[in-house]
Amino acid sequence: MNSWRHDLLTKLEPILRDREAARLLCVKSGYHDLPYGILVYPPEREFELRRELALLRTRLELHYNKRVTTISLAECMTTALAAEGLGPAELVEAELASSLPLAIETVFEILSSYRPLDELVAERVPSDADPERDVVLLVRAGALYPLYRTYALLEQLKGRVSVPTVLMYPGDRVGPKGLSFMGVADPEHNYRPWIVE
Repeated sequence: MNSWRHDLLTKLEPILRDREAARLLCVKSGYHDLPYGILVYPPEREFELRRELALLRTRLELHYNKRVTTISLAECMTTALAAEGLGPAELVEAELASSLPLAIETVFEILSSYRPLDELVAERVPSDADPERDVVLLVRAGALYPLYRTYALLEQLKGRVSVPTVLMYPGDRVGPKGLSFMGVADPEHNYRPWIVE
């Protein structure tokens, strides 16, 4: 069994089943206000992960009366860019007209300032979310590479999303708390949420 799949089934799922999942995630992270987790998986396993998450959702909803909200970060990015009049064609055109670094900077600025990614995520969490019943899964983070790095997203959600929330992180672990986005980016070592292991 793949280690990420093993972590999903034997370490993360038992916590998400529990009515006290939010508290348990806070205990795992060591912070009372971070009911968040990060499941690291190899980017090339994206479709396999999606299948496993569909099965997880079914188990949580049918057997444990959970309401699972799946939020696509790719969809959030598309929404943010469209609000600023940018679609895939405009991004390609901007990249060809200027440079890839400028296109990356533009998207980063939109997702950080004009239509912040954390706000787009928070808007998609049900307004009546209950920490004992709800679970949020953040998926499709790989679509943000290399435009936006996810290391600050969960921190920015702190205080705004109080239900168990798990970021599906395509990349590699580096040391005890370091993660390399897509296995390419320089590792970030300042993750406070629980990294499932």
